[in-house]
Amino acid sequence: MNKISLIVPCYNEEANIKPFYNAITELFSKEINDADFELLFVNDGSKDNTLQEIRALHKKDSRVKCVSFSRNFGKEAALFAGIRNVTGDCTVLLDADLQHPPFVLVEMYKKWKEGYEVVEGVKSNRGKEGLFHKLFTKVFYGMISKAVGMDMKNSSDYKLLDKKVVAELAKLKERNTFFRALSFWVGFKKTTVYYEVAERANGTSKWSTKSLIKYAINNVICFSYAPLHIVTAVGCVFTIIGIGVAVDALISFFTGKAASGFPTLVCITLIGFGGVMVCLGIIGVYIAQIYDEVKGRPQYIIGEKIE
Repeated sequence: MNKISLIVPCYNEEANIKPFYNAITELFSKEINDADFELLFVNDGSKDNTLQEIRALHKKDSRVKCVSFSRNFGKEAALFAGIRNVTGDCTVLLDADLQHPPFVLVEMYKKWKEGYEVVEGVKSNRGKEGLFHKLFTKVFYGMISKAVGMDMKNSSDYKLLDKKVVAELAKLKERNTFFRALSFWVGFKKTTVYYEVAERANGTSKWSTKSLIKYAINNVICFSYAPLHIVTAVGCVFTIIGIGVAVDALISFFTGKAASGFPTLVCITLIGFGGVMVCLGIIGVYIAQIYDEVKGRPQYIIGEKIE
């Protein structure tokens, strides 16, 4: 029989562990008869009873396993910890809150048996999102799509990977990762399946607008040079403005219409310094990313394994 590994990052998901397990076991008993599964929860430093719920399931079903972090390291670290600890012929990554509908896994598995090595879950709709969030997401994925060279619009972490793909991703040594883009970057034979984002089974989202913006900025920096091109563009704009002001000043001087120009000078100085500080900030973020990588600290620390 084939073996399907399921990687499930968890952060304060105690109310969703059992419903998720029940949904998976029911799916495999009814829909997938030629494969068994291992269910690897990655406990990302949860502060509730998530780990205790996983322990209870493991005592009942040895297919339930867990990698538990010593503290919260973030979803990216959780995904890669899962990738480095699975043993299946193929691996599916999905969320514990059931917003990634488990039944889509059946179609992904069929695509894998047809010979596809990466099956991307693509959102047919993004669920309930505010106007600002949708606009921000559109701009963000537009930049990432250009960096990767593929359309990542409505992409998600819900995907199936062949064990060859998992092995290649597990080799990556970088600390600052963006899994959605890296699954495109590695190549291999790809296809897509579409799904509608479901409502959370229990609890609320752990992502605030502030954390999403921070997450997006970090991912743009670690996977795209676009911000550095913005620095160049800003420099060109101020050079053009400077040339224009210089020409205007010379014309005014030779025609005898020169004024004191103090307000103009103040405005240009403030705008110029503002542009320089923005550019330095962008460059500083890249330097900070380099600093993080050079230090060589681990992407995560495992406090406990249940297997």
